[in-house]
Amino acid sequence: MSLSTHLNSPIGKKLITGITGLGLTIFVLMHMIGNLSMFSGDDAYNEYAHFLASLGPLLYAIEAGLLLFFLAHVVNGFKIWMGKRKARPQPYAVYKSAGGPSMQTPASRSMIITGIILLVFTIFHLISFKFGPGGPGNGDAAYLTMIDGVEMRDLAKLVREKFATSWYTFGYTAIMLLLVTHLRHGVWSALQSLGAMRPSLSPVIYTIGGLLGLGIGLGFIVMPLAIYFGMI
Repeated sequence: MSLSTHLNSPIGKKLITGITGLGLTIFVLMHMIGNLSMFSGDDAYNEYAHFLASLGPLLYAIEAGLLLFFLAHVVNGFKIWMGKRKARPQPYAVYKSAGGPSMQTPASRSMIITGIILLVFTIFHLISFKFGPGGPGNGDAAYLTMIDGVEMRDLAKLVREKFATSWYTFGYTAIMLLLVTHLRHGVWSALQSLGAMRPSLSPVIYTIGGLLGLGIGLGFIVMPLAIYFGMI
């Protein structure tokens, strides 16, 4: 069997989805930690963002890699969903969570839905922040600041403006709760696809995936809520 044939097989698609999913999980964890620097003050947050921007070509390479991971994850996830649809064109009349080794839960059944919502959110989020005022090709002077003699983007100002509004803050919070459910099943499914656990460890890994998803979700939520309620 050729590599191309193997990667396009059901097992190959699950492997790609698992590897890219774990890679993206590491990214969102690091992104969440970076967001928490806002609690150390606007200057600390801006310096963190400036450090990333100063990586130059390395940052572009990382972003290109993340884009490839993201696209591969989305495309193969959709292919897996379509394969399941073809295998069972008629949905169950009544669905109940199976639990147990299969871990068939509402979280697993809604992966395609939460995935699509997260995809749309990611595009909107990039437009709002990365390419927003002061970003690449949008050098608005009102969103520049000077810290220790170094001019840099005042990203903290934009963050505060966005999360001062109810619709953005609570919409963001709702999306992060969907991320929790996506990661809850996704981490377990990825490790299972990679053969990284014995069946007896399945409930433990599923619990760990749930706690990891909850921790990441709460980590993303706490900063915008703190801004909205005037706590930072």
